[in-house]
Amino acid sequence: MPSRGDTGAEDAYMMNKDKYETVIGLEVHAQLLTASKLFCGDSAAFGGEPNTHISEITLGYPGTLPKLNRHAVELAVRLGIACSCEIAPINYFARKNYFYPDLSKGYQTSQHTTPVCSGGFVPIKSGGSIKNIILNRIHLEEDAGKSLHEVEPGNTCIDYNRAGVALVEIVTEPVIHSGEDAAAYLNELRKLVRWLNVCDGNMEEGSLRCDANVSIRPTGDTALGTRVEVKNLNSIRNVRKAIEYEVQRMIEMAERGERVLQQTRSFDAATDTTFALRSKEEANDYRYFTDPDLPPFLLTEAYCAAARRNMPELPAQLADTFRRTYGLGEYDCAVICEDRASVDYFQRVIVHTSHYKAVANWLCGPVKSYLNEQHAGLDAFPVSPETMGALVELVESGRISFSLASSKLLPAILASGDTDPAGTATRLNLLQDAGDAEVNAWIAEVLARMPDKVEAYKKGKKGLLGLFMGEVKKISKGKADPKTTTALLTEQLNNA
Repeated sequence: MPSRGDTGAEDAYMMNKDKYETVIGLEVHAQLLTASKLFCGDSAAFGGEPNTHISEITLGYPGTLPKLNRHAVELAVRLGIACSCEIAPINYFARKNYFYPDLSKGYQTSQHTTPVCSGGFVPIKSGGSIKNIILNRIHLEEDAGKSLHEVEPGNTCIDYNRAGVALVEIVTEPVIHSGEDAAAYLNELRKLVRWLNVCDGNMEEGSLRCDANVSIRPTGDTALGTRVEVKNLNSIRNVRKAIEYEVQRMIEMAERGERVLQQTRSFDAATDTTFALRSKEEANDYRYFTDPDLPPFLLTEAYCAAARRNMPELPAQLADTFRRTYGLGEYDCAVICEDRASVDYFQRVIVHTSHYKAVANWLCGPVKSYLNEQHAGLDAFPVSPETMGALVELVESGRISFSLASSKLLPAILASGDTDPAGTATRLNLLQDAGDAEVNAWIAEVLARMPDKVEAYKKGKKGLLGLFMGEVKKISKGKADPKTTTALLTEQLNNA
């Protein structure tokens, strides 16, 4: 078995990896953004004191009856439509029987033979082109509780708050062939469920979890190899690392003539390795049968048509709209359409300014850098759209440079909470109010300091213009307008 840092094993893997094709299928569990659980009114909120979001129905007491959460069905259908799935008109729930301490009923209520959504795809960018990751199904089911092994040494404690929370399981076909593509798919899926307000996509809290089914086969073969399932991967990085480790492990086993066992495995993020948990169950081991307490639910053509009419514009569609309407570039559109909060903020800022490209430059540059430092999204950005619009107008009017506005003025606004960028810039003496005579004096001072550079410029080293501009900027303390400075500087150099 390979271990990280085993150079010989890694060299052997690199020599033999082209002999094998990796085949991956992903199963993603997404907790739906419903206020209550899938079959009862208990709170579906994350956290809370252990065993406070429970009732007799969550715990499966005899005599209790479940009732389906209508909103959970709506969210599942919304996701299915976004993924171009076929929506099943007649749907059943089944009991998936297996014993775990965190399933007090002794079974999980899920969909088996009739998933609410079938087929469909999620597009990803791979190798510079678009690739569609084909889906097998999206089905509804309830979550299990949580086993806690570290609360009382020697004992396992059970928190049933999560038990019964509504999930969709999104299952791909085995059409993914690298850890990189698996990570790209998971990233796109997380963006999509957040965009649709189906799931918050928080992998750290477990509201989005991924199981990876991994196998290898000789390159050119069509039969699937023996697969292992790596369970409960809680970050996109871990998905990629777990797949890469499993592929290396399987190839080395194949080269030694060893048989790969069908297993359920777990990932150790500290060592980037996997380890066996148990032999893998097959579907018939779960003894599915139709749940007698839940009647079928029907999704009519009229229901599905209404759901399609109410679908929000998807990121790719909206990006195309922004390109055509506002003249934005591909990168700008990709950043702004990353999530709903960014789109909402952009659309609210352009109410106060018509400089659409300038707004995009701010959001993709200084604002994005600030949010990355704060580990926050635009929904937490403290500058109002009206203030940001005024800041853009101030820069575009030539009263302050973008450089000075982004490095000095924006931080001052963030620190003080000021809502008048012009007033703040005046108070900090940042406005570009220098006349041509003053700018010419600064330029003359710079050129007098560097006669050798002036000669080099005149002999063809036009790139030195940036050096002169930088020196003028220093002397003026940012108060020289870049456009005016460039024109006057070029004129002086040509006449030198």
